[in-house]
Amino acid sequence: MNLRSLSLLLFATSALLALTGCSTFESRSKQKAAAFSTLDAATQARLKVGEIHLGDTMDEVYISLGYPDEKRDTTTEKGKTTAWIYSTYWQQYQGQTFGTVPVYTKNPTTGNVSVAYVPVSQPVYANRSEERLRITFKDGLVTIIEKAR
Repeated sequence: MNLRSLSLLLFATSALLALTGCSTFESRSKQKAAAFSTLDAATQARLKVGEIHLGDTMDEVYISLGYPDEKRDTTTEKGKTTAWIYSTYWQQYQGQTFGTVPVYTKNPTTGNVSVAYVPVSQPVYANRSEERLRITFKDGLVTIIEKAR
């Protein structure tokens, strides 16, 4: 990736973050103020630290953890369920890539252009993700909490 591409990537990432804003517990509890204000102080406190219990509502889980990375609906003979999946994302180092970059210089006296190839290296990373939490709802209430070890 050259310097120009890297600059464009950083600009695009910054712009995206600015447009989407941050999803914090405070912003989510204000967004769902009607639901949050009806909860007792103990429930509000545990949601603030990300603690989910069986029987919690979708609003409570959203206030505590935010939007899931993925949603899955399941239909069986026992009925319909919805799973909210929260994942962890990271980049894993894969090594280095090596190459050369041409550098052009112009002789101001003669006007001749010469080229030299400069060696460069760049780290290579692979995007990785792993499911860390799956919360299953039936009739709008948490019925299963699965945590990765």
